[in-house]
Amino acid sequence: MSDYKDKFKLNVKQNIFLAKKSIVQNIYNSARLEGINVTFPETQTILDGINIANIGLNDLETILNLRDAWKYLLRTVDEPLDVGYICKVNFYISRNESLDWGVLRYGEVGIGGTDFKPPIPNREVVELKLNEINDLPSTTERALEYFAWAVKNQLFWDGNKRTSTLIANKILIEGGAGILTVPDNKIIEFNRELSLYYNFDNKERFKEYIYKNLIVGMTIEKQKENVISDEWEPEV
Repeated sequence: MSDYKDKFKLNVKQNIFLAKKSIVQNIYNSARLEGINVTFPETQTILDGINIANIGLNDLETILNLRDAWKYLLRTVDEPLDVGYICKVNFYISRNESLDWGVLRYGEVGIGGTDFKPPIPNREVVELKLNEINDLPSTTERALEYFAWAVKNQLFWDGNKRTSTLIANKILIEGGAGILTVPDNKIIEFNRELSLYYNFDNKERFKEYIYKNLIVGMTIEKQKENVISDEWEPEV
């Protein structure tokens, strides 16, 4: 297994700030990855609570579900990564879109463009895998391993790329290691790499692609200085 060192060194508060500042962009990126024909200004308008005439109800619901999932994630970023947590994120992501949402898939599915058929998830196996991921040495390694494993195994009936992205971001934010997002200009490239991963199971190639291209962040050159000490009291 490759050693994916953290590209960014933030604290949780800084990484939450980064996530909040880029939340519209991240929702827009996820919507475009799902094939929704929406612009960034339209996404911003929808998130501001204004309906757009040319956006269908299903697409609108996808965007609003992403908003609610991000809100949940940012409220609960310090909660343990377990089956209950990933199911809760999928509940927000796939609400009213899926055959069943917020529960592990209990039937067979196929993946378009590949002969690969993911197995029906077993809760105990999923929990063991999450424990294995939680024990990995770096935050970024944990996020990459989760994303690669979950997006291929299709744990849920629908919203797997979105749920996998959100959970990878929960891991990154909690560890101050940036944000994982697939920008508009990387969608074709990402889908090509994902298809290769489905067909040939080269997980390390896929993780390396994500690591090099899709993890973004910010650099903090100087930490805030305390101009006034905690013991200082005003003169009266």
